[in-house]
Amino acid sequence: MNPVKQRLQAGERIGAAWAQLASPDLAEIMVHHGWRTIVIDGEHGRGDVDDWVAVARAVEAAGGEVVLRVPDGSDTVLKRVLDRGFRSIIVPMVNTVAQAEAIVASCRYPGLGRRGYCAPIVRASDWGARTGYAREEAAEELLLILQCEHVEAVENLSGICAVPGVDMIFIGPNDLAGSIDHIERMEEPGPQALLKRIETTAGEAGMMLGTIVGAGRGWADLWALDYRFVVGSNDVAQQAAGARAAAAARDEGAPPTGGY
Repeated sequence: MNPVKQRLQAGERIGAAWAQLASPDLAEIMVHHGWRTIVIDGEHGRGDVDDWVAVARAVEAAGGEVVLRVPDGSDTVLKRVLDRGFRSIIVPMVNTVAQAEAIVASCRYPGLGRRGYCAPIVRASDWGARTGYAREEAAEELLLILQCEHVEAVENLSGICAVPGVDMIFIGPNDLAGSIDHIERMEEPGPQALLKRIETTAGEAGMMLGTIVGAGRGWADLWALDYRFVVGSNDVAQQAAGARAAAAARDEGAPPTGGY
């Protein structure tokens, strides 16, 4: 029922793009031009849950799939986005086993966790059409991804990976570097050593890894390192690149006197 989770469980590698601007139109354009999986950035991007749902509807109508990065791992945020139908969720800044356990509990109904119940009247259950949603489907279809982006998380990673219900660890390399005072210096030895520790620990635990393109590593490098989920471009960068290219083309044909 969750295509992203099914693809990962089948052994696929997924390359995705960020949606920062909460624009359904831009997200739809990205799907139609090669980006099947869109990660809506609710942590650093604009918009609220209603904006994110609008983007998700546009992506899915175009034949794509969405993952949502939430602003934080609080009960309230997780309950709202789950009720609104998001099934693949990235939670930022998870540094301890206790945090990981609390997040899992927030995402699961009683018997497995403490998610608040309103299943028959939420988008997640197709407004009650899926009668088995709370009993069986909600936990089964959830893809829960926790971000490792602080040196404290690296120290606790083996325990975090062992928490039932955690499906993937997603590395935020710049915040990870910043946690050891190396922000925007991800290619230096200190941050690189932390990346290697995460990769080793996750590999030993049999845990899937995700990350972004960067820290001196491109798409091919990350696939070779067995990352399963990689996020690269974003709508802001794509718009900016298109604007720069169009301006450069304009300037090549500028009149001698200049001006536009």
